[in-house]
Parts: sequence; C-alpha cells; structure tokens
Amino acid sequence: MELLSSDSIAILSFYEQPEHPRLSRDVLRELRDLLRAVRSSGAFRGIVIAANSRSFAVGAMLEEVTAVAGVAAFEFARLGQSVFREIARSPIPVVAAIRGFCLGGGLDLALACHGRVAAYDSSLGSPGATLGLVTGWGGTGRLPRRIGGSTALQMLVTGERIPATQALTMGLVDELAPSADLVSAASRLAKARTTIRRSHF
Repeated sequence: MELLSSDSIAILSFYEQPEHPRLSRDVLRELRDLLRAVRSSGAFRGIVIAANSRSFAVGAMLEEVTAVAGVAAFEFARLGQSVFREIARSPIPVVAAIRGFCLGGGLDLALACHGRVAAYDSSLGSPGATLGLVTGWGGTGRLPRRIGGSTALQMLVTGERIPATQALTMGLVDELAPSADLVSAASRLAKARTTIRRSHF
C-alpha cells in the first residue's frame, strides 16, 4: 500500500495494478505496519484507507485461502482479525474511501473503519457463500451491528452486491461522493470524527 498525506490526514491507498486489490498476507502486514507508523508519529488527525483508481479491496487471495488448512488457516484468519481490530480500536479515526467493488474481506475491512464514504458507482457485498466460504475477519459480526440482523443475513446468504445508493439507505456507508472527490470527502469525515471524539473529553 502507498502512504500519502494531506492536511494532517494519512492516506493509505491500494497500489495501482491490473487486477482489483486483494488482501494477501503481505498486504495485511503492510497495512498493519503503516497504521502503526501513522499512529506512533503523532502527526496525523485521521486516516483514510483508499481504493485505487479501479476498486477497493475485493477479498483475500483465493489462491492463499484454498492452499491453507488447519493451523495455517487459523493463523491467516487471526492475522486479518488482529489488523482489523487495531483499526476498530484506533484512537485516530479511520475512514474507508470506497470506489468500484468492496467485497468479502474488503467489506470486512471497511466495516472495521469508523466511517465509510463510497463513490456513486461502487458496490458492496459478501459473496463468500457463493464460493462456499465465510469471511473470518470479523465482518459477520460487524455487519449485523451495522445494518441489523435480518438484512445482514440476507447479504451473507445471497452474496448479493449492494449498490452505493442502497448502501447509504441501509446505513452500510455514511456518505456518497463523486469519484473525483472521494478521498477529499473521506478526509473531511475523518476530521469530523476527530472533532467529535475530542469534544467527549
């Protein structure tokens, strides 16, 4: 992932690549290390995890998932859970800037953030059931807390992709923005969340 900064907001964006971004072990570790570096620097008021020009993350590397079993599978699940738990518990607000697809483990990542801004052309979903898989990174717990149990169950069982406008109505995302303004809108939301947190102290 690439680290940029703008007006005291750290922007962690997925690298440009021909394929949609995937959450491999290496990407998860890189994300974890960048988050820790940003927090320890003391120089930032918020963090934005941003899609590249094509998409937000679309889940784990299927080759990695199908190749692991037993202890290795447990360790892979625990890695993702620990990274996303760090995001959820971060004292600095973390906002997901979503365009294109946000699927599977990518949705788990977005749900761990404190806020979500989506481009109008984005879609979100958890298609694991259609592949005989269930995400192991906390999304199955966070999703019903976000949108309610029955709606979450429908998403998880059917694997349907939710368009951005519907995701806003459901409460799955907090704001919609034009693709060109996506990161700016996410940065504003991160700053607003910072102000709210400070006002509670």
